Amino acid sequence: MGSLPHVVEDCGGVVQLFSDGTIYRSKDIGFPIPIINDQSIVFKDCLFDKTNNLHLRLYKPTSMSPSSPAKKFSVILFLHGGGFCVGTRDWPNFHNCCLKLASGLNALVVAPDYRLAPEHRLPAAMEDGYSALQWLQAQVLSDKGDAWVNGGEVDYDQVFILGDSSGGNIAHHLAVQIGAGSTGLAPVRVRGYILMAPFFGGVARTKSEEGPSEHLLNLEILDRFWRLSMPAGASRDHPLANPFGPGSLNIELVALDPILVIVGSCELLRDRSEDYARRLKEMGKKIEYVEFEGKQHGFFTNDPYSEASEEVIQGMKRFMIENSC
Repeated sequence: MGSLPHVVEDCGGVVQLFSDGTIYRSKDIGFPIPIINDQSIVFKDCLFDKTNNLHLRLYKPTSMSPSSPAKKFSVILFLHGGGFCVGTRDWPNFHNCCLKLASGLNALVVAPDYRLAPEHRLPAAMEDGYSALQWLQAQVLSDKGDAWVNGGEVDYDQVFILGDSSGGNIAHHLAVQIGAGSTGLAPVRVRGYILMAPFFGGVARTKSEEGPSEHLLNLEILDRFWRLSMPAGASRDHPLANPFGPGSLNIELVALDPILVIVGSCELLRDRSEDYARRLKEMGKKIEYVEFEGKQHGFFTNDPYSEASEEVIQGMKRFMIENSC
């Protein structure tokens, strides 16, 4: 008689992989984060992928900010973090973050869920990110599209893709897939990408990865996320993890829209973010790197109404204005 299945990978009790291949995913996370009540923003959920039963959440300001020079709302596609293994649009930290993005940037925020590992290994998350953009395009083109998108208040010529952590990784791959000009999504026009501490990996360790652990993150957690999310048998140098790995596409040959990279100086992912921005700049890409001194992973997402987060919003706003046409 064989032994009972036992846990072989454990993501803080939220996701557990057992020795027999079964997976447990908790539905009761119990976050100690209060949900912000920002009455200047309305939100609703929509099904955007019937096949995979994926929903997204739309956030819309109730009115245009008097200080905004724009006459319509820009669009922010927000791709949440979670190491490709955890996270949904209704987690309180992501929800609060999207409220702040909508109000601070005068934008319609589109926050899709995507399929999670290990049930759905990469590139499922990248495919779902693109599917959300196709949904947005379909709403614009259809006479029966969602009124929040095609009701005349939204400028779908001004779309920015913002990814946090693993969402930043997805945003990078979307930038490469879509290319400069985003002609395949017309009339939707992506103007730029904002990557917040993008979750990149590699077999060789960086100095920041080998440095002190963060309050909410350590190297063991990062490695576990990669083991659970990568295609079976793949290493951290796989192109989906390492954009500069031995088998990765030569990004120098790809035309890209502008990119803004934001990271905290105390993040384990700091060196990879800095290296990514430096390499792309050396290739002649339009990329900007901003580092926040003393900040750890998730400093904006987990506390979007802090003083530092207000600086992030102002930086995003400037980036959007500079790349609006």
